[in-house]
Amino acid sequence: MSLLVASRAAFRAAAPLKRTVQSSRYSTGPSGSSSSSSNSALALLLGAGLASGGGAYYFLQRPTAATEAVHKAKETVAAAVPAVAAANKALTGGDQGFVSLELQGVETVNHNTKILRFALPSPDMVSGVTFTSAVLTKFKPDAPDAKPVVRPYTPISEEDARGHVDLLVKKYPDGPMSSHLHGLQPGDRLEIKGPLPKYPWTANKHDHVALVAGGTGITPMWQLCRAIFGNPDDKTKVTLVFGNVSEADVLLKQELDKLENTYPQRFRAFYVLDNPPKSWAGGSGVISKELLKTVLPEAKEENVKVFVCGPPGMMNAVSGNKKSPKDQGELVGILKELGYTAEQVYKF
Repeated sequence: MSLLVASRAAFRAAAPLKRTVQSSRYSTGPSGSSSSSSNSALALLLGAGLASGGGAYYFLQRPTAATEAVHKAKETVAAAVPAVAAANKALTGGDQGFVSLELQGVETVNHNTKILRFALPSPDMVSGVTFTSAVLTKFKPDAPDAKPVVRPYTPISEEDARGHVDLLVKKYPDGPMSSHLHGLQPGDRLEIKGPLPKYPWTANKHDHVALVAGGTGITPMWQLCRAIFGNPDDKTKVTLVFGNVSEADVLLKQELDKLENTYPQRFRAFYVLDNPPKSWAGGSGVISKELLKTVLPEAKEENVKVFVCGPPGMMNAVSGNKKSPKDQGELVGILKELGYTAEQVYKF
């Protein structure tokens, strides 16, 4: 979670020391250190020593003024160090970057999905979530030898929302993290780390993007849609294919309908259900080659991109799964058969 605001507030408290000890800028940290917050704290601590040294020299020239300067510098350092330490802990998240956030509220979406709102450390703090990015969640089961469970989620809250971050969580019978999250009550806490950058988006990066999603795989797609349609300068066209089990499982349907009504020339959505009701006007079964061939932009078109996110079975059929967060893996399945290249496809 981006906690830069907290860090800056702490460093402002140390501004007088920075002016007193100009030579602290020459301080260097351990070889290989990359933490700006740690380096800043180290600079303050080194500055305390330099201030003492400079004061000693000044003391030999003008004892009374020098003594006052040394005491003042020491008092400044003493006041600043706890604030800097707290900011460093908030910024780095302590345990491998994870920050403990309190569950503020729960909204039931349907029979197996909830929106969980977690409070940030300050009501004025922004989460730092960017287009596109995710967060990691972590908890340790009660069993003595159990290993921590870690799972990624894409926040659905606005990127500039202050004081909170929202997660859309579908409960799976064999999902330890989703079951744990659904069992949380307001006031409980969860370890969260992030944001973790995914596909970097800028306005008009592609002329036409296709979003192929299944289940909660809609969350990164929704994040991308907010980036595109929330920017008046972005004219990207978007086609969404969204597969689910039942009509009740179609998440964010109202938000997607609003996009389609507001931007009918730029946003199209196609829904597929495994178990559709009799009145269902959309597709039935699974996301098929025939459907994607019909509705997606052709692979030969210039500057198109296809994003895929969903359960493993869907991923295998459409594009193949990722090997790891940093390895997209080989492009296989329907999209390869339709002529798309690996460069044209991104797997969330």
